[in-house]
Amino acid sequence: MRRVCLGLFMMITMTVFFFSTCDSKIEAADITHAAIIIDDFGGEVKGVDSFLNSNIPITVAIMPFLEQSEEQAKRAHAAGFEIIIHLPMEPRQGKASWLGPNAITSDLSNDEVRRRVIQAIENVPHAKGINNHMGSKIVEDERIIRVVLEVAKEHGLYVIDSGTSSKSVIPELSSEMNIPTSSRDIFLDDTLSSRQYVTKQMMALLKMAQKNGQAIAIGHVGIKGEETFAGISNALKQFKDNNVEIVPMSYLFNTSVEKDHSRFWQPN
Repeated sequence: MRRVCLGLFMMITMTVFFFSTCDSKIEAADITHAAIIIDDFGGEVKGVDSFLNSNIPITVAIMPFLEQSEEQAKRAHAAGFEIIIHLPMEPRQGKASWLGPNAITSDLSNDEVRRRVIQAIENVPHAKGINNHMGSKIVEDERIIRVVLEVAKEHGLYVIDSGTSSKSVIPELSSEMNIPTSSRDIFLDDTLSSRQYVTKQMMALLKMAQKNGQAIAIGHVGIKGEETFAGISNALKQFKDNNVEIVPMSYLFNTSVEKDHSRFWQPN
């Protein structure tokens, strides 16, 4: 009788364990992820305070060598945000003033490219990755991008292709060099966009994440920074209702980047 009871107990225990394990797997599988990178931090522009005072787990992309680059990096890190370097690169078209100081341009030697990337890393503390600011010309240049990626790998940084050129060599070279990389799926805003437009783009991001399991968007602080913040905020309930979780960029990679996002992942 004792053996029968013991056997019955073990069967019940295993059954409970099996179904609880299955439930947890189903729950995890039901949640998809979206990363939102917000570019152009580093200056005193609209939207900076709104984002850094929020609980939206954006990835903060900071342009180096600006008046508040280092200060905002430290502030963002202290608040629990993930930080990447928004590295300025020469475009095929566009105002030179949009590039910012110490940009990566096609006339630079390999040594100078390396020096500028290292300086950018030093100027933006706590960075976990790099994405390109503009750069439609440079991202097609294998010589220069290879140098940028070599420095990124030496410093353990992932690389995001902002998608400014369909001929970018970043994805292929990053894969060749075993560097964690991905590319933007959608822009959330532009210099004329309203909060309604940003919310619409957020809904498109949601659908992409549902279809592919994850998706990456890029928005901006600056002229329309407050509109971008409001548009993203307006869409948060829809993301929650549809089990699409907004996560820092590194959360989408299997990397050694520490995922200590306690501010965002711990329940209130």
